[in-house]
Amino acid sequence: MLGYVLRRGALLLGSFAIAMVLIFVLLRLLPGDPANALLSVGATDEQIAAAQAQVGSDQPLIMQFGAWAAQILRFDLGESVITGAAIGPDVAARLQVTLPLTLMAFVIAVVVALVAGVTSAVRADKWYGVALSGVAQLGIAVPVFWIGMILVWVFGLLLGWFPTGGFPTDDWAYPSDAISSLALPAIAIAIVMGASLTRYVRSATLDVLGSDYLRTARAHGSGFGEALWRHGLRNGAVPVISVLGIELASTLLGAVVVESVFALPGLGSYLVDGIAKHDFAAIQGVLVVTTLMVLLVGFAADIAQRIVDPRLRAQTKASA
Repeated sequence: MLGYVLRRGALLLGSFAIAMVLIFVLLRLLPGDPANALLSVGATDEQIAAAQAQVGSDQPLIMQFGAWAAQILRFDLGESVITGAAIGPDVAARLQVTLPLTLMAFVIAVVVALVAGVTSAVRADKWYGVALSGVAQLGIAVPVFWIGMILVWVFGLLLGWFPTGGFPTDDWAYPSDAISSLALPAIAIAIVMGASLTRYVRSATLDVLGSDYLRTARAHGSGFGEALWRHGLRNGAVPVISVLGIELASTLLGAVVVESVFALPGLGSYLVDGIAKHDFAAIQGVLVVTTLMVLLVGFAADIAQRIVDPRLRAQTKASA
């Protein structure tokens, strides 16, 4: 298992290196020079040359990438072209909003999906089992920003239960205020994510219900609930864990859109602001951090699968 973790870790580092190259190259393919963010209309040739020297865009691309990669290896995201402020502390401050938002949405979605998915599979012949499956299909089709606007209108404007947007200026000094500000955006994300997860949980549960080992367990005297709990959940959890990893990564990226709807000062608004101001350094910093987090989530999900499923552990030993 340790050997597999090391190999998987090496694959993670290789994927991260490839992602860095893609981020750098794709941003450089966009029209315009990174130095344009420092220039006004009608800038002279001397001013353009000075701005390019300041941001380093007058250097060959390979040297620009090497300098940026060296910064990343020193855990330094560089400085904003516009403000000159270090990007690392800004990104860390924004993560205080994005990470709790993502985790809140993930927990809500997983709890709802487990209950709704198992119920819709076990009670597939009942009207509420069919209804839960239909609601899950509908939830997948609805855009998250539209759900966010509906939640703001109903629970923010009509009922006044939650703030309609923004985040406390004193951050987490008063956790109840911070959680209240994140409640509606977390629910909006959780509805879409939970709908997708419900389908996977339902499908995995149906596979378990039709399995030979569950029938064998019941033939040996186990009740339905006991057999499902002792033998079905672990086998059903394996494919679901893989999907959970993908969904958690998608939730992190989807938070970018929701933060804009709810005017939250998270990574999403920081990225949008960087794009609007043509701040290449800020855009690169956010993309690198989010890419690394997505890769780490995939890594954790892969390891968790092997911990849960002895068949995967056996394959790992055989291939070692």
